[in-house]
Amino acid sequence: MQVSLPLGEMTKEEKLRAMEELWKDLTKDEQEFISPNWHEDVLKAREERVKSGQEQYEDWETAKKKLHNRLG
Repeated sequence: MQVSLPLGEMTKEEKLRAMEELWKDLTKDEQEFISPNWHEDVLKAREERVKSGQEQYEDWETAKKKLHNRLG
C-alpha cells in the first residue's frame, strides 16, 4: 500500500503531529518492535559523550515542547 501525504501543503506542526501518530502506532506493541542492529552502537557512543561531558540530554516532553515552540 502506498501512502501519500500532502507534505507541501502541511504546516510543520501538522507534520510533527503526523510523525508522532506514526511513532505511537509503530511502538504500541513494544514486544514486536525491534530496534535495528546499529542502534545499540549509537546509544553506547552517545552514553560515552554524556559521561565525558561532551553532550547532555533532556527528557522527551521537554524536547518536544522546544521543537513545537521553535517550529510552531
